[in-house]
Amino acid sequence: MNKFKFLCLLLLGLIIFSCGSNSDKKTSYFKLKTDENKTEFQLGETIQGSIENLKDRQIDSIRLFFQQKYLKTLTAETSFSVSLEKTKLGRQKLEAIVFSEGETDTISDELKIYNNKAPKAYTYKVIKEYPHDSEAYTQGLEFYQDTLYESTGQYGNSSLRKLDLETGEVLNKINLEDTYFGEGLTILNNKLYLLTWREKEGLIYNLDTFEQTGTFGYNQSKEGWGLCNDGEKLYKSDGTEKIWILDAETLAEKDFIQVATNTKIYSKFNELEWVEGKIYANTYQFPSVTIINPENGAIEGVIDFRGLREQLSNLPSLDLQNHVLNGIAYNKNTQKLYVTGKNWDTIFEVEIIEK
Repeated sequence: MNKFKFLCLLLLGLIIFSCGSNSDKKTSYFKLKTDENKTEFQLGETIQGSIENLKDRQIDSIRLFFQQKYLKTLTAETSFSVSLEKTKLGRQKLEAIVFSEGETDTISDELKIYNNKAPKAYTYKVIKEYPHDSEAYTQGLEFYQDTLYESTGQYGNSSLRKLDLETGEVLNKINLEDTYFGEGLTILNNKLYLLTWREKEGLIYNLDTFEQTGTFGYNQSKEGWGLCNDGEKLYKSDGTEKIWILDAETLAEKDFIQVATNTKIYSKFNELEWVEGKIYANTYQFPSVTIINPENGAIEGVIDFRGLREQLSNLPSLDLQNHVLNGIAYNKNTQKLYVTGKNWDTIFEVEIIEK
């Protein structure tokens, strides 16, 4: 009998909770609709759509937003158009706030915006080979004033290094705490910034002494993958389709781009490098580097590095699933590009050739 009463009370509570939830739910009087219910667009196209008045209410005005930016206010009509001449790619929100009969109704739709050009295809030519420590699980690689710096990963074996490119000698090295998995690095204003993977914390070092001078937290991104800078801002990948744009002073994630081609949105961008106004990004576990427009996220080119790993002398000892291409360094003084991989025994100077 007690069990029966308990079950009755439980069912009654669930019914009351369910009824309460439904009664609290606001009825939507309007619906945002694109022509032909289209949800995918390319740069250069125009989004055509309208606000459907589902309950024949008196509309005072409609405020329209795209990518969280105010576009226009509609007063005499409910149809609209949004030009995609200059806009960021990826998953973007189209939103309208409808003011009617003393109430407001916010409605939105997620659209996918792609580039309007297919990426150019590139291959490579090896110009020169340099020795590289095969114990280095390379995560970040960057030149600063003709000197090469490297960060390595793995729990209990992560490090920060200063290298001699010609000889492969490690000129300076510090080990990270065992609780850190080192990821990408970049150098700006004589400060070295190093990401950790899942620890949601970046580390800041004095470039000359490798003395740690501070840390910075991740804001909205959950992980740290790759890092580069354009001389003013930092760019950070986190394994998703987003590349975050960080304020150089506060290191706060102020904005982001999403990476896409003319047909698809992509993710898993690992090591990043700033090369003549573009972001070069290694795609984790793929023998390729993408060339990304930092303004809108468009993949403008893909460099096919297949066959490069087969030129390593320590190839037989590598786990081919984990010891992949990862490490891009551009010396802007010599305009030379270098690539390597996780536990590779060679750094390759390469020339990029359009197919």
